[in-house]
This record gives sequence, structure tokens and C-alpha cells, in this order.
Amino acid sequence: MQGPVHPQVKAFASWLRKWGKLKLALVCQLLLLLFAVAATVIFNTVVSNQVNLPQVLAASGITLLLGPFFIAFLFYLVLHLDAALSYLEDSAHQERLLNEGMQDNIRQLNFEIEERKKAFQAKRRAIDELRKEIAERKKAQIELEEQSLLIRSIVDSSPDLFYYRDETGRFASCNKMFEAIMGKPASELIGRYPADIYTDDSAQAAILTEHELHMQPSELTLDVEFVKEDGQLLWFEMRKVPFYDRHGRYIGLLGFGRDITSRKLAEQALEKAYLDKGKFIATLSHELRTPLNGIVGLSRRLLESKLSKQQHGWANTIFSSAETLGNIFNDIIDLDKIDRQDLDIVYQSVSLRQFINDIANFAELLCQQKGLRFQLNGPNKVDYYLRLDPTRLRQVLWNLLNNAVKFTASGTVTLSWNLNDECNQLDFIVEDTGIGIAEQEQERIFDMYYKSNDGRRLSIIGSGIGLSVSRALVEAMQGRISVSSVIGKGSRFAVVLPTDIAQQEQQAAISCPELTVLLIEDVPLNAEIATGLLEQRGHSVILAETGEDAIALLETEDDIDLVLLDMQLPDMSGEQIAHYIRQEAHLATLPIVVLSANVRKAEQQLAGVQVDGALAKPINTTKLDQMLARLFSPSAVKAQHQPRADSDDEQQLLDFATLNDYIQSLGKDAMKRSVQLFAQLLPGYMNRLMETAVQRQQKDFQEAAHKLKGAAASVGLLWVQQQAKRFEQEPLSWQGLERQLVDFHLKTEQHLAALSEFIEQA
Repeated sequence: MQGPVHPQVKAFASWLRKWGKLKLALVCQLLLLLFAVAATVIFNTVVSNQVNLPQVLAASGITLLLGPFFIAFLFYLVLHLDAALSYLEDSAHQERLLNEGMQDNIRQLNFEIEERKKAFQAKRRAIDELRKEIAERKKAQIELEEQSLLIRSIVDSSPDLFYYRDETGRFASCNKMFEAIMGKPASELIGRYPADIYTDDSAQAAILTEHELHMQPSELTLDVEFVKEDGQLLWFEMRKVPFYDRHGRYIGLLGFGRDITSRKLAEQALEKAYLDKGKFIATLSHELRTPLNGIVGLSRRLLESKLSKQQHGWANTIFSSAETLGNIFNDIIDLDKIDRQDLDIVYQSVSLRQFINDIANFAELLCQQKGLRFQLNGPNKVDYYLRLDPTRLRQVLWNLLNNAVKFTASGTVTLSWNLNDECNQLDFIVEDTGIGIAEQEQERIFDMYYKSNDGRRLSIIGSGIGLSVSRALVEAMQGRISVSSVIGKGSRFAVVLPTDIAQQEQQAAISCPELTVLLIEDVPLNAEIATGLLEQRGHSVILAETGEDAIALLETEDDIDLVLLDMQLPDMSGEQIAHYIRQEAHLATLPIVVLSANVRKAEQQLAGVQVDGALAKPINTTKLDQMLARLFSPSAVKAQHQPRADSDDEQQLLDFATLNDYIQSLGKDAMKRSVQLFAQLLPGYMNRLMETAVQRQQKDFQEAAHKLKGAAASVGLLWVQQQAKRFEQEPLSWQGLERQLVDFHLKTEQHLAALSEFIEQA
């Protein structure tokens, strides 16, 4: 019974606390009164079949008199019963908690007992292991001593020299070969500084030089020339490895030296032979191309003059032969670039009308020479400006048209084109009515040096590289080229290129007040170009070649209006100078414009410094004017530069946009002086590159490449600038680098000759 009563008592006690005794007593009294009245009425109805009102009133009175006593007794009984139940529940809960705590203590005690047993066993095992370790250490010490003796014997018998110097620079160890080369026994070397034993100009000092190695975080390998007392010349490949402790503190230097005299002499002989061969090829190429250009030009002039039919045929033969030979030269040059993965695509805003007309004129001339019909198909509206590489695309189309004419005896050569505005796609189709290509040959027609086995095609002279070069050029422009052909009916080559439609850009005049400009530039050629551009615009230029000079001028000169800041200087970086300017109160508002070949990189380096702009090297005059106008004439019209589409194949070598800009701004004489200055500085740049490459000094090599890159960009040597940029930024492979530099030097001289010729003809 305790089970059902318990929740009822708890519920009634809860109502009592919630409603209060008075309210609940009134409710209970009312319920009792209703119950008494109802019981009396039911009883009278059952007994006498009528309601006796006096009995009902009597029952109600008795209920009103006795009800409060009954309710009070009930409340008392419920409250005390609820308190007793709560006490019992709390006691039961405490008993459970106590039992649980005792069980936890018992488990913890059992666990500690087990852990102590395990600890005791582990202690016994540790003692056993310690005994074994002591025995093994004694054994290892004996073996180490034996190995040390063996290693010492091996080191002493090695044909390579070896030495070790501690953190103070004193000799700590060496082998027999090192003693022989140094000319002194180990007893006279160990514990002494090299300066105490040898003079700075001695042959031994060359072996021991570290080139500030203690400042380097990695090892260094370099070739060292050593002259013995009897005059014999030896070469050693010295490898020097610095040692650091776990805190990064320098603790010693380990040096190895291997006799590479025979290899060095062979390399020098090979380098001389390679240099002589390169000079011969460069001279021969220049000498051949010069008369070839004359043949092409004069034969074209002859074709335009009045000639007899026979003479016109002879002139046609001369012209086509020279053009073919020139195309083969171009294919060979591009093939070399493709092999070296140095093929550059330079996009420009190109007039589609002018471009199509140039190609059509060329194709029509080729077809006239062979008696073929030329047909041009395309939309009537061609007044578009597209973003293309005109030189590369022109080369591809010329190659396809040449082949079409070459393999067509009679009929028509057709050039069709279409511009899809929706997907920004330019399509070219070159069709002919020639001999065609067999289906099994079409899969290989773009392979290098491949020529069809068809006897009709073998009878026609060709290099077998034109289509391969064309495919490489199209793929470099993110396009695709395909072929379809039927034997005896002709061939169809399709070129699809992505492009963007651009608007013809207009130029507007820009005015700027006269300024005093502090030019901070350490490359003389760059400084001369920038100074000429600024002075030609009426500005005064103060030149500082080092950071120290720049800071001195900033402290003493009061009328400086603008700072043109090169990012790399001999003694400090452009970032340091910019920080200095912004930290000085009287210079805080001085405008700073950064000069860099890599504007994005320069902006990243100066992310925490406020600068007013950046100009890319070589300086574009229009962008220079825009920058000056933005800083000093805010109301001036912002002009934009319209790139010029060149049809000369030298676009891949020279930056015509920059060159034409400079020639118009500075004049031919100023450009000639700049080219002469570059020619004078070039041997120094190349010698520095070769020296740092031989010594494998990566940082110095990249600095030298950076200077050459800036100088080449200033005179429009595009290819030289890009190659120097690759040397500066790409990971270096020391293997074969010296030979690459020799070849680079030769090609730079060739490009310099082409630059001089272009300026003369401008």
C-alpha cells in the first residue's frame, strides 16, 4: 500500500504548498459540504422518495462544524507524512552515495596496489636494462675507437684533401693530403689560425678562403686554382660545409678538396672550342642573313618594275627561293626556342583589317608566282581590334599558305576566316586543290622532321619542321590546329584561337609642371634612359647610385619633388630607403614611385610602406606621363597607350613598342649612345655572371642577372631581358650553366647587332 499512497501524499502536499492552507481548506470544506448535501439527498430519495429539507440542512450544519477539524487533521497528517517520506528518501540517497564512494575507494585502492606492483616490476626491469646498456656502451666505445682508427686511416690514405676548423677558425684536424698541399705537418697546423701560417696572397690562402661562409646557412662548392712552388697549376673542387648546433650557433667548418686539374683543363679546352664554334656560327648566321635580306628586298623591287616575261620568271624564282630560305631560318630559330621552352607569346591590340590584308597580300603574291588563284573568304565587317600575338599568328598562316602553294600545281588556294563574338574565338581555314595527304599520313604530318613517303611530296624540297613549329606556336597561344585531306583533291588546315575583342585606344596630351626628381638607380644605362626621358620633359634630375648617396641627398636637398626608387641597390634595398623616407617627418609626404622589372613583386615587398605608384622597367613614356600627371596634375586627361602591331620577325628579339617610344621621345642619337653604353657594360655583366656561376654563388648570380635584365629592358632587348629574368627567378642548375652563359653571351651580341640595325633604319 505504501507504493500507491506515496505519490498521492506527495501530490497533495505539493498542492498544499502551492495553493496555501487557507485556499485549499476552503476548497476541501466546499467539497465536504457538497458531498454531505449530495449524500443526504440521495439517501432521502432512496428511503422516502422525497427530499427532507431539515435533514439536508442538519447535514450541512454538521459538515460546517466538523469539516474544519477534519481538514486540519488531514493537513497535519499529510504534511507530517510528506516530511517523513522526504526524510526516508534523503536517507536512502545518502546511503547509496556512501556505498558508491566506498566502492570507488575500494577500486582505487586495488588499482594503486596493482600500479605499485607494476612499478616494482618496471624498476627491476630498468635495473636490468641499465646493466645491459652499460655493457653495450662499453662494447660500443671499444668498437668506436676501432672505427675511429679505421676512419682515420681511410682519411689519411684518401687522394682528396680534408681539414676541419672550429668555431674560432683554428685548425682542429686534417689528413695527409692536406699536409702535403699546405706544405706543413699537422703538428704545425692544429690549433693555429691560417693567417698565422700563410699570407693573404699565398696559394694556400686560395684553398682556405671561406667567402664569408660563416654567414651562409648552407654548404658551398667552388673551383679553386692552386699554383705549386714549382709552378705546376692544379685545380681543386673545394666543398665547404658549415656546422651549427641545435640553437643555430656556428660551431665549425669542414672542408674537402678534390683534384680536378684534368677535368678543368678539358673543360677549358671544350669551352674554348665551343666559344670558337659559337662565334663562327653567329658570324656565319649574321653574314648569311644580311645578304639574304638584300636578295629578298631587291627581288621584290625587281618584281614591281617592268621586266620581260623571262626576267620576271627569274626574279620570281630568286624571290621565292630567298623567302623559303628565310622561312627555314625562322623555323630553325623557333625550333631552338621550343626545345629550350623559351617560346614567348606577346599579346597586342591588333587591327583585324590590317592583319588580314597583310596575310592576303602575301598569299596573293605567292599564288601569282605559281599561276594559282587566291581567294579570301570572310565577313565584310572587319573593323575589329583583337588581342593577339600578330607575329606568331602571321608565322603560322604564312607557313600554311606556303605549304598550300608548294603542293598545289594548279587551281585555287583559299584563306577563310571567321570571328565568333559569342565565344571569343577566331577561326582560320587554309584550303588548296593540291595533291592532298593520305589518311595514314595525316596523324604524323605535324611530327618533327616528318616527310611523307609519297613520291610526289618527296620531290618537293622542304625542311620537315614547319608544321611542327606551327603546331607548337598555336598551342602556345592556347589554340588548336587540325588537318583533313583527300588524295588528289587537296588539303584543309584549320586553326582555332581564343581571343578578346578590344577597342582602339586613343592618346591624349598630358601636361605636368617642372619637377626636381631624385633618381635612385645603380645601373648606368637605366639611369641615362630615365634621365633623358625626364629632362626631355623639362624636369631636373638628381642621380644617386647607392642608398647611402640617396639618404645624404634627401637630408641636404630641400627642393626634391619626387623620388624614383629602384628596388635593388648595391648597399641596401629599396624597401629600406622607402621606410627611411616615411619615418622622417620632413619627408613623410614626399611622393615615391618605385622602378622595378617586376612591379607585382615590388608591391608585395612594399606592402607595409606607403608608396605613390610603380613603373615597370623599361620605363614606358606614356605610363611615366600618366604617373606624373596623376601625382602633380590631377585634372590632366589620363592617356592610354595603343600597342603597335609589328610585322617584323625581330619582334621576338626586340621590344618595338618601347624602342619606338624612346626614339620618338629621346631621338636616334640618344638611343645610339644608350646602345653603345650597353655594349660597353655587357662584358662586365657577363663576366660577373660567369664568375658567380663558377663559384656557385646563387645570390650574387641572381643579383647580376637582375642588373643585366634591367639594362637590357632599358634598350629594348626583349629576349635578353626575358632570359636574364629566367636566370634571376627560376631554380638554378649549376650543371652546364657555364655553357649556357657562353651561348647567352653570343646571342646577346647578335641581338645587339640587330638592335643597332633597327635604330639606323628607324
